[in-house]
Amino acid sequence: MMRMNRKYRRWGVAATVVAAAAVTIFAARNDFGLGRNMEITVNMMRELALNYVDPVDPDRLMEGAAAGMVSDLDPYTEYIPEKNMQDFEILTTGKYGGIGALIRQKEDYVRIAQPYEGSPADLAGLKIGDKILAIDGKNAKGFSTEQVSNLLKGQPGSKVRVTVQHLNGEQETQTIRRQRIAIPGVPYAGWIGDGIAYIRHSDFTEGCYEEMRAAIERLRNQGELKGLVLDYRSNGGGIMQEAVKILGMFVPKGTEVVSTKGRTEESKQIFRTNTEPVLPDLPLVVLINASTASAAEIVSGALQDLDRAVLIGQRSFGKGLVQSTRPLGYNTMLKLTTAKYYIPSGRCIQAIDYSHSQQGDIRTVPDSLISEFSTRAGRKVYDGGGIMPDIRTEPEYISRFAVTLYALGFIEDFGDEYTRRNPDRKIDIRTFSISEADYDDFAAFMKDKEVPYESDTRRALKALKKAAEEDRFADLKERFEKLEAELKDDTGTNLETYRKQVIDAINNDIVMRHGYQAGVIEHSLPRDAEVQRAVELLGNPEEYLRITSQQDTDRK
Repeated sequence: MMRMNRKYRRWGVAATVVAAAAVTIFAARNDFGLGRNMEITVNMMRELALNYVDPVDPDRLMEGAAAGMVSDLDPYTEYIPEKNMQDFEILTTGKYGGIGALIRQKEDYVRIAQPYEGSPADLAGLKIGDKILAIDGKNAKGFSTEQVSNLLKGQPGSKVRVTVQHLNGEQETQTIRRQRIAIPGVPYAGWIGDGIAYIRHSDFTEGCYEEMRAAIERLRNQGELKGLVLDYRSNGGGIMQEAVKILGMFVPKGTEVVSTKGRTEESKQIFRTNTEPVLPDLPLVVLINASTASAAEIVSGALQDLDRAVLIGQRSFGKGLVQSTRPLGYNTMLKLTTAKYYIPSGRCIQAIDYSHSQQGDIRTVPDSLISEFSTRAGRKVYDGGGIMPDIRTEPEYISRFAVTLYALGFIEDFGDEYTRRNPDRKIDIRTFSISEADYDDFAAFMKDKEVPYESDTRRALKALKKAAEEDRFADLKERFEKLEAELKDDTGTNLETYRKQVIDAINNDIVMRHGYQAGVIEHSLPRDAEVQRAVELLGNPEEYLRITSQQDTDRK
C-alpha cells in the first residue's frame, strides 16, 4: 500500500473534522441545505487535492476555503491564518519585538524611514536616510523591506547587529538589543493657546487609556487647563473597552456610554464608566473627519450625546459594528462581527447595511430609515450614517500630486539631500519652512524624474473624448485637441500649481528628522484651520454653552 504524504494525512484529518462539523450542525438545525453544501465542499477539496492536473497544497485549499467562507459577509469579518497572527497582534496591541524603526526601499537597499523616538534604533543613532548594508553579517543588498523587517524583529532582549551607511557616507555597525516596541496611541500632547491643551489620539490599541491619562496628568502639572481639544481625525478605532475607560475621564462614574446587541445573549451588554472623572467639567472640543471610525466614534458620539463636548469637522465614517475574536485552533483566529453598538442617545451610527451582503445587496442606510434621537439636553441627533459634527467644516485639500511625489519617495530623497547639505542646522519645529531657493533646488532635483500623475481634469477630458467618439460627435474633435493643448499638467507646471502642498510635504519630512512624529504634529498646529477654530470656540464660553445646550437649525 502506498504511504500517504504527511500533508495529505493532515488534509484527511481536516476533511474529517469538517464532515463532523457538518453532521453536528445538521443535527442541531436539521438544515438539509447546510449539511449538503458542507459535504459538497469536502468532496470538492478531496478531488482537487488528489486529482488536479498539477500538485496542489491541501493546506492552502483549506485556508482558501476558510477565507472564502467569510468573504461576502462584511469587511470586518475575516479568517486570520497562523502566518498573519503576528500582524494581528501588532494591530490590536500596538506592540512587537524589534528595534523600533520604519523602513523603506530605495534602489537596491532598504533605508531607515523613521526611528521611533526613544526606541533601540533611535538610541543606537540610526537616522532617517541611513542605508542598511548588512544585518548580522548578511549583505542586505537586494533585500526587500519584508526580508529586512523579519531580520530586525525578534524576541525582546535578543540582539541584532546592523551595519548602516549614514548620509555623510560614513559606515557604522551597531549591536542593538531588541525591545518590546510600543507604537504610541497618543503621539502628541501639548498647548495650543492660553490654557488650551491639545491631544492627538491616533488609535485604540491596548493601553491607550493609560497613555491618554498620563498625557492629561502631564498637562495638568504644567499649567491650568481651561479647555482641551481631542483630535480623533483619521482614528480608525480599535478596542471598545479602551474607549469606555477614556470616556470615564470626562463623565460621571456609572454613566452608560455604549451598549451592544447581537443575536446571542452574550452579545447584549451595557458598558458604564467605573472610575471617577479627572476632568468632569472641563470644556472639550473633539475633532472628527470621514476617517474617524469605530471606537473613535464611540468616544466622539458619546460625548456629543451627553452634551459633554462640541464636535468640529466632517461626518464620521459610520462603523457601528462590534467584532470579537474566536480561536479556531493551531494558532488561527476568526474575527467576526457579533453585534452593533449603540451610544447613549440609543442610536447606532452604522452607515452601510451588510445584512443582505450574501445576496450581493450592500447599501447605505436610506434617508427614509434614518431615525431621530435626542441628546441629554434635548438636541436632535440621527442614526444610520456616522456622527454629524456640531460645527461642520470643509476637509483640508490634499493634492494628489504631492501625495504621488511622497509615495514615489521623491520627498524623502530630497530630504536626504537637504540633510546632507545642512548636517548641523537647528530648526524651530513650529515655524520651520524651506526657502524659495530650496524649492528651486527641489524643482531642479525633479527635472529628470518621471512622475506618473494625471490630473482629474485630464482624466475627465479623456473620458469625454472617448464618449464623444462613441457617440460619433466628430465635430468636437478639434475642440478637445485645443483643450488638451491648453491643459498643462506636466511635472514642472504641477510643481508650481501645487507649490504650497509640496512645500508642506517637504517641511514635514525635514521636521520629522528633527522632532520625530510629535514634531510633525506640533509643526502643523498653527496652520490647522480646525484646531484654530477649536481654540476660538474654547475661548468663547457663551458660544460653547449655547452649542451644547441648544438645538442647531440643521443637524441632519
